[in-house]
Amino acid sequence: MTSLILVADDDPVQRRLLEAMIRRFGYEVETVESGEQALARLRQVGAPPVSLLLLDLVMPDLDGMGVLTRMRDAKITTPAIVQTAHGSIETVISAMRAGAQDFVVKPVGAERLQISIKNALSVGALTEEMRRISRRAQGALSFKDLVSRSEAMGRVVRLGERAATSTIPVLIEGESGVGKELIARAIQGASDRRGKPFVTVNCGALPANLVESILFGHEKGAFTGATEKHIGKFAEANGGTLFLDEIGELPLDIQVKLLRALQEGEIDPVGARRPQRVDVRLISATNRNLIDLVKRGLFREDLFYRLNVFPISVPPLRTRRQDIPDLAHRFAVRIAAEEGKTIRGLTAEALSLLARYDWPGNVRQLENAVFRAVVLAEGDELTVTEFPQIAAHVGGYDMRVPPLPAPRIEAPRASEIVRVEIRDPNVLPLLGDNGEMRKLEEIEAQALRFALTHYRGQMSEIARRLGIGRSTLYRKMKEYGFDEPEWPETSDSLVA
Repeated sequence: MTSLILVADDDPVQRRLLEAMIRRFGYEVETVESGEQALARLRQVGAPPVSLLLLDLVMPDLDGMGVLTRMRDAKITTPAIVQTAHGSIETVISAMRAGAQDFVVKPVGAERLQISIKNALSVGALTEEMRRISRRAQGALSFKDLVSRSEAMGRVVRLGERAATSTIPVLIEGESGVGKELIARAIQGASDRRGKPFVTVNCGALPANLVESILFGHEKGAFTGATEKHIGKFAEANGGTLFLDEIGELPLDIQVKLLRALQEGEIDPVGARRPQRVDVRLISATNRNLIDLVKRGLFREDLFYRLNVFPISVPPLRTRRQDIPDLAHRFAVRIAAEEGKTIRGLTAEALSLLARYDWPGNVRQLENAVFRAVVLAEGDELTVTEFPQIAAHVGGYDMRVPPLPAPRIEAPRASEIVRVEIRDPNVLPLLGDNGEMRKLEEIEAQALRFALTHYRGQMSEIARRLGIGRSTLYRKMKEYGFDEPEWPETSDSLVA
């Protein structure tokens, strides 16, 4: 699903022009005619979330500066681009101080507006991702932080919000990689244990001989190698939440002690003389069918009914494909920041490719695929080229590299080395037919001619790629006798 841009402008002609322009960029757009209507739409519950606000500064009643002030007071973090017919320095400074991401002057050109929108969406997504990471570290992650537009995940959120109002044991079911731990963290963040310890234990990764000690702790000298006292995961989570992932992997003897800990609210550390009381909210998760394990005698039936009081089933990513664009963009901006790269988002074709893949590894696989794409990316957008392994499994995408021209082999003469020449049509030769270096002007002219064709006359893109200003580009075209191309200045639309 593409990003939604809200246009707030009291001029109906300007609204229609901006709406048509933004739709050509590939975004969804809604329009309102006043600042009050813009604020009402931003606060609207149940409506598609607004990704960006394009705000006119001069409007009757509540103007653009007033809207920015109220957004800041209401903690509305939607990024905003302001526009006005009067582009004074004082106006720019005031708008930026009020929270605007960018500033454009009417009438804004299509290229300038598109770049501004891309930058604002990228910065806004990165800012929100940083806030999300901070809330997760503080144990304050909420269901509003979950990226989802699907009805299936909406049901999960509603169940999670109900579970958060009590200490009822929750069992989260779902395939590996669907985000079960994220749901558990959101339940804690929405409960009265917000900000308290959140301790995660992957039961499938615990050594068989240390499971009891890791969960319940041990006293010094309780067994060989116990040189120090260890409090255990239950004690670590005291007052907060204990998340037991892959609960079906616990050995049967540990299941008995886990059941007692849940029923009595106390644990028995290894080697301790008396039990220890703990106050823990337990949330467990599994990617296996626990009922089937019970039937096979691999999971205790009494423990199953103790855990399965409030089950929540998280759907796989292939059944909620509308969430893929938002997730992919979120991963792209965060990973790009971590890797020190500039990625504005993904092209429409790349998002279409990702939406058509079934993702057997679910959200975790998507995140890893985006990670690889960011590392491979040479431009500021992720394209289909950066997802070769995904394209290989989706029909209609041929990622094979075209073969190079056949090598030209000259017949050898006596005492002469055989020359094998492989020519790439995209490589500019440095030597002329006479074997001497070509003049710098010739090489520059050929490179410029190639850039004009390769980027289909997009003058700003050509200048940026060549590292020169547009005025310099036009001057060099005039020097070499090139006419300005007739291609329209368009580019792939960004879907964030």
